[in-house]
Amino acid sequence: MTLAFCHTASSQVFDEKYEHWPVNLKINGTIVMSNYVRNMKPINELIKRSVPERDRVGEEKLIMSTLITDFQMAKRLVSQTFKDQQIHPDSGIFHLKNWDLEKIKKSISNSKIVFLYGNPLLAVEGARHSKEYGTNLSELKETLRQFIQRKGILLVNRHTSKFIGSKILLGEESLGSLQNGLNLIPDSIVETVYESAGDKKRVLSAITSHPRLVGVGIRKGSLIILRGRKIFAYETGSADFMLAANERQPLRIQKVGIPVHSEHRALFGNNLLDLTEWRRDAIDRTLPPFPPAEPRDPYVENGTLVIVGGGGMPQNLMQQLVEMAGGKEARMVYIPCAEQEDVGTRHRTVEYWKSLGVKSATFIHTKDRNKSNSDEEFLAPLKDATGLWFGGGRQWNFADSYYGTKAHKLMKDVLKRGGVIGGSSAGASIQARYLARATPIGNFRIMAPGYERGGLGFISGVAIDQHFTQRGRQKDMTQLMQVHPQLLGIGLDEATAIIVQKSKARVVGRGKVHFYDRNLPVFPDKPDFIALAAGSEYDLKSRKVLKESEPKKVNDTNPKSNRSQKKSESGKNGN
Repeated sequence: MTLAFCHTASSQVFDEKYEHWPVNLKINGTIVMSNYVRNMKPINELIKRSVPERDRVGEEKLIMSTLITDFQMAKRLVSQTFKDQQIHPDSGIFHLKNWDLEKIKKSISNSKIVFLYGNPLLAVEGARHSKEYGTNLSELKETLRQFIQRKGILLVNRHTSKFIGSKILLGEESLGSLQNGLNLIPDSIVETVYESAGDKKRVLSAITSHPRLVGVGIRKGSLIILRGRKIFAYETGSADFMLAANERQPLRIQKVGIPVHSEHRALFGNNLLDLTEWRRDAIDRTLPPFPPAEPRDPYVENGTLVIVGGGGMPQNLMQQLVEMAGGKEARMVYIPCAEQEDVGTRHRTVEYWKSLGVKSATFIHTKDRNKSNSDEEFLAPLKDATGLWFGGGRQWNFADSYYGTKAHKLMKDVLKRGGVIGGSSAGASIQARYLARATPIGNFRIMAPGYERGGLGFISGVAIDQHFTQRGRQKDMTQLMQVHPQLLGIGLDEATAIIVQKSKARVVGRGKVHFYDRNLPVFPDKPDFIALAAGSEYDLKSRKVLKESEPKKVNDTNPKSNRSQKKSESGKNGN
C-alpha cells in the first residue's frame, strides 16, 4: 500500500508555546540546605554517599572550597564534617567580603564540594554600593552555576539558603524587598526564617506578587536536598512548598519531611517532590484555564493515529502502520521515552522497520529543549517523515523534551502531510492535547498539576489512559471525568489499540477500549463507560457507537511482533 499525501489545510493547529515550559529542567549536581542543623553526622554521611571514591583526589582526599563570612564557623564546619576524612591541600577557605575572585574561581573549579556559608545581606549591600563588588557577585554566580553543572555538591547554611533562589526575601516586609538571588534553585524564593504564622504569611505574600515562583519555607533543624529535580528531607526536619492562589485555583502547599516514626529514609510520597512539576504548575496558574471549557473536537483532518494501550502489540499492527506511512517508501522516526540523556544507538523498533525494508528508519532523542527547538541536524529527520512512533515509559519525558518546540510543530506536520503517528503506553497518552497520568513522582495519579497542559495534541478533546483493565484504572478515569467532564475519556487495555481517521476510532487487539462520555447520564449501579472490543467503531466527535462487535476468545497478539516491540514500548518504569 502506498500513501497519497495531502497538502490541504489541517486541524493540526500549533498553539503550544515554547515559553510555557521551563528550559532548564534540572540541576546536574546536588544542593544541600542546612537550617540550624547542629549534628554534622548526617551531612558527613551524605557526602560519603554522594562523592564516590573515584572522584576523590590522591589517597581519597577530598577537594572542597569554603566561602564564608565567619572563619570560626568555617573551622568548626571543616573539623566536624570531615573529622574522619582527609582534606586535600588545594582546598581553600575564602572570606566573602574580602575575596580574591580568581583564587575562588580556581578553587571551585577543582572542587567536588563547595560550602557557601555566609550572610547574603553583606553581598547584597556590597552589590548596591560597589560596581566592582556587583561584578564579582555576578561572576561568582556563574562560577557556582558551572560547578553545579559539573555534578558538584553545594552545601549552604541558614543564611545562604535564602541567597540561592531566584529571588531573596529580605527584611520584615515582603513586597518591594525582593532582590535577585543566585538562581541556583530556579524559579524559587527560599526562606529559612520560617517558624511563625507571620513568617509563612511573608512567603505567601511574596509569591502572590510573583506568582511564577515556588515558595519554599525551611524549618529550623532541617536538612533539605535538591538532587537533579527531586527535593527531599534528609534525616531531619521539614519544609513547606507553596504556590500562590488565584481566582481559579486555591493555594497549593505540600510539606516535605521524614515521618516522625519512620525507621528508614522515606524518599517517596510526602517526602519527595519534583521541582519541575511545581515550576510548571506555577506557570500554568498564570495562563488561560486548561483544559478549556469547550475544547476542540477530537478530529484528525489528515493522516492517521495509532494509539496502543501498552503491554504488547495487536497482531500485525506495526506492519499496518508502516504500510499507512508509505510501505517501503516510508520514512520512519522512532522517539523513545527516557529520562536519561543517552539511550544508545540501537533500538528494536528501528531494527524491525529496517527488516521490513523501509526506505528510511531512524530515531531522535534529547533532553535539551533548546536542541529540539533550534538544532537543524536534530530536526532534519522530522522534516520529511511519513511515520512517527512514540515509545513507552513516563509520558512527562515527552512533554519536557518537545512541548512547544519546533520539533513539536514538525511532528504535527507529519499529520498535515497525511502521514501516520503511533505510540504505545506513554506513547498513547502523549498523543492527546490533555496529558493524563503525567506526574513525575510515581504513576498513580491520573491528574498532575502543571503537566496536564503537556500533551502533544495530535488529537484534541480527549484524555487517554493505558494498561487500563490490567491495572484497575477505571476509578481513576471516573475521577478525571468528574473534574473535566468536557473531555472524552479513553481507557485502552493492554495489546489493544484504536486506529483513528477523521473522527472514527476502530478498535483492534485482544482487549477492550473504554469510552467515558459525561454527556450521558451516570447511574450508581451501572458502569459509567462503554467498553468496545476489536472490530467495533466509535465516533469520537459525536460520541456514538458506530459498530459494536463481540470480543474474540482467541489471543489476538502476534508473539513475534510483541517480542520485537515490547521493550521499547513499555519502558523501564512505564505507565
